[in-house]
Amino acid sequence: MAYKTDIEIAQECKMLPITEIAARAHVDEKYLEQYGRWKAKIDTALLRETKKEDGKLILVTAITPTPAGEGKTTTTIGLADGLRRIGKDVTVALREPSLGPVFGIKGGAAGGGYAQVVPMEDINLHFTGDFHAIGAANNLLAAMLDNHIQQGNALGIDPRKITWKRCVDMNDRQLRFVVDGLGGKPNGTPREDGFDITVASEIMAVFCLSSSITDLKERLSRIIVGYTYDDRPVTAGELKAVGAMAALLKDALKPNLVQTLEGTPAFVHGGPFANIAHGCNSVMATRMALKMGDYTVTEAGFGADLGAEKFLDIKCRAAGLTPDAVVIVATVRALKMHGGLPKNALGTEDLNALEKGIPNLLRHVSNIKNVYGLPCVVAVNRFPTDTDAEIDFIIAKCRELGVNTVLSTVWAEGGKGGEALAREVVRLCEEEKGDFRFSYELDGSIEDKINAVVTRVYGGKNVSILPAAQKQIEQLTKLGFDKLPICVAKTQYSFTDDPTKLGAPEDFTVTVKNVKVSAGAGFVVVLTGDIMTMPGLPRVPAAEKIDVDETGRISGLF
Repeated sequence: MAYKTDIEIAQECKMLPITEIAARAHVDEKYLEQYGRWKAKIDTALLRETKKEDGKLILVTAITPTPAGEGKTTTTIGLADGLRRIGKDVTVALREPSLGPVFGIKGGAAGGGYAQVVPMEDINLHFTGDFHAIGAANNLLAAMLDNHIQQGNALGIDPRKITWKRCVDMNDRQLRFVVDGLGGKPNGTPREDGFDITVASEIMAVFCLSSSITDLKERLSRIIVGYTYDDRPVTAGELKAVGAMAALLKDALKPNLVQTLEGTPAFVHGGPFANIAHGCNSVMATRMALKMGDYTVTEAGFGADLGAEKFLDIKCRAAGLTPDAVVIVATVRALKMHGGLPKNALGTEDLNALEKGIPNLLRHVSNIKNVYGLPCVVAVNRFPTDTDAEIDFIIAKCRELGVNTVLSTVWAEGGKGGEALAREVVRLCEEEKGDFRFSYELDGSIEDKINAVVTRVYGGKNVSILPAAQKQIEQLTKLGFDKLPICVAKTQYSFTDDPTKLGAPEDFTVTVKNVKVSAGAGFVVVLTGDIMTMPGLPRVPAAEKIDVDETGRISGLF
């Protein structure tokens, strides 16, 4: 059977004018700023002026990712459409895709099959220009920093201790390490420099955690760009860059409204990396979605040990949010891969591999229930090759933890394939009251918080902090940053800091190599393993297959 591609399905969709979607989301036209017929921004005044109570918040997360795929965004969108099909007033809140993965190996991030947000091509490409604004604000700060040094360096910034990088929203390994300022005195101070991808910029994290323009400006002013010769931190506020940066970001800060294939209102806004930053869409969009629907479905990047941990310990703490239910997405194929089965053998029944791999799912389930105190359901994203015996095995194992398992077929059937999951989510929201708590409290030391995440969430035994990282922790503690939440940057492919350790490893040690502060975002970044803040393109980039015809119709996006 020949399946239609995601872009073919999306292009066949008869979209509703965005004014109708806004009306469906109870957004008065006076707050609507249209970007053509199918996209709009919503004025943030709506948040200040609406009297509507918040709806229920549902977080969609997943098992540890594998190359077999899990379908988290697809499940998020299909669940929202399923809730709407069973008569609920629902919104969905998602991250914006980065151009890097779109042209690289991963592809876009607008869902898949019959569970997508549209216009898919716009969302995956320039959309409403938010990422361009974020990149411009980042690079304005970099330009003002180097100009300050060129114009006499009144703040005494040590060019060897500059921490602020330029950024571009593209996978470009050539820019990871550069030397700039060459060409003699008129052309700047020669120094080592580098670029991050825009979604790894602290501006992106600041943007997504800000609750207003005032909050945005306060956060921007706290960003540390480097240190003086006597090791004093220098901020964007001291460089007088905040007003201009905020001016670049003022329109971007307004959440974007689009629609699913089935016409469910979708707020798609912001998109920080889920390992170097907190991996969730903006606080503004989540709050707006909660006001505009009785149920809001949102997602967090990568597995629950990364995206959900940061959603709960960073975003919920910063924004005062409490999820009412959590969905953990799994596939039989991915669990068999965690059990040691190679990718080319995933289509055959193998209960032995499934038994070896399922502890990965069970640890994520236990964390959500027992560490965070939240009711949850497992959504098995069903593939045609999955057997009844394999499905029954997962259902039985999850039942032992007191968690229901629901089959999801949203990729093939859209909202219809998410109705059973929708009913279970409604039941969790109405009948099972959670006792939400964080995995650590803020009053502990940085070391205490790292230890809590590693032992309580990852299931590790020890933390090894390298001497350089220990020195950084001592400096950050002296500067008063030790009471911030932590954002652990590690591989998404394992509970450990080693991407080859699949399943649910035990008795492992996580090594902390580097610790730095994102003072504007309001968290301490703890780097483990080899974390890339500027990805590279693969041997055969997705970009090679993307084209556009005479009518402007794009092909090859996925």
